[in-house]
Amino acid sequence: MQDVFIIGSKGIPARYGGFETFVEQLTRCKMNREIKYHVACMADKKDEYTYQDARCFQIKVPSIGPAKAVYYDIAAFLHCLSYLKEHPSKNPVVYVLACRIGPFAGFLKRRLKRLGGRLYINPDGHEWMRAKWNRPIRRYWKFSERLMVKRADLIICDSKNMERYMKDTYKKYRPKTTFIAYGVDVAASRLKDTDKRAAEWFAEKGLAFGEYYLIVGRFVPENNYETMIREFMKSKTKKKLAIITNVEENDFFEKLKNQTGFLKDPRILFCGTVYEEELMKKIREKAYAYIHGHEVGGTNPSLLEALGSTALNLLLDVGFNREVGEKAALYWKKTPGNLALLIDRSDNFSQEERMVYGNLAKQRILNHYSKEKIAKAYEDVFLWEK
Repeated sequence: MQDVFIIGSKGIPARYGGFETFVEQLTRCKMNREIKYHVACMADKKDEYTYQDARCFQIKVPSIGPAKAVYYDIAAFLHCLSYLKEHPSKNPVVYVLACRIGPFAGFLKRRLKRLGGRLYINPDGHEWMRAKWNRPIRRYWKFSERLMVKRADLIICDSKNMERYMKDTYKKYRPKTTFIAYGVDVAASRLKDTDKRAAEWFAEKGLAFGEYYLIVGRFVPENNYETMIREFMKSKTKKKLAIITNVEENDFFEKLKNQTGFLKDPRILFCGTVYEEELMKKIREKAYAYIHGHEVGGTNPSLLEALGSTALNLLLDVGFNREVGEKAALYWKKTPGNLALLIDRSDNFSQEERMVYGNLAKQRILNHYSKEKIAKAYEDVFLWEK
């Protein structure tokens, strides 16, 4: 049996977040019975449960601000080491998502190596570039990233751009890398258009099929909410903008409200969160177009889900997004007026023009990002040194 411990996501079942969606799909699509997944889950108590044949172990984490994620990863790693002492395993893998615990990686790696284990990491995106962090925290993330790369037996990058960055930036460590993207399900929602749950949601939000643009993602500055909202307000479209996010009435929300004045535009709707998978698919399918503003991450699951479900996709023009969308999407820049013009242009597309992009997008997902293809690639990597 190949034991694989996954640390760094908030856990499964997935809510929002790229890592959570990834772990959800990885465990759901497991093909090889020789692999046993153990998934760390952030919680307010210690417990264990089984989900999608994965052993899920909960780590109780105190509220200690930005250090919370670091504490969580270290506590989860120590749990893995304790488990392996009690349940010896041949060549176990501890797969750490994101580079938060670099200063402790050497100590943890030595203890893991004594137990015959391997340390794999997924560097995610450029965490040290995220606008939500102050300068000292950004310095910590960059320092931590370097130490994680130095200690890792394998770096699994979810985008080719990130893999190049790892090889070029840390070439003195000669990092062993591989590229495996995220995988998504392109099957249509099982909910009918007349389903009560869907009908109630659309009625409550005041949205009609095909009459809204859609944004889905974490409510953080680096996802460019300010630019997208400003540009939508400049556009001439009569359609609405449905924003599905974990919005909180925090400083960022207040700043956005004051600087853009979006409350005065009846087209803009903050729709809260949607955790029901089939309903979320239906919302994506019925959107006129999806707008994607993620800038500092690698391959983003919400982008893949949009390409698999939404006919027309308008993506921020950065390397990570172009790598995924290629010719199946349209691209915008942060130059004032650029996205507004693209929205107005998109508004005039015929159904046939939209479907050309939609078909290209689905084919792109099927060929390169299907959940089964990605799950198989991960299983091959986890087993290749068995």
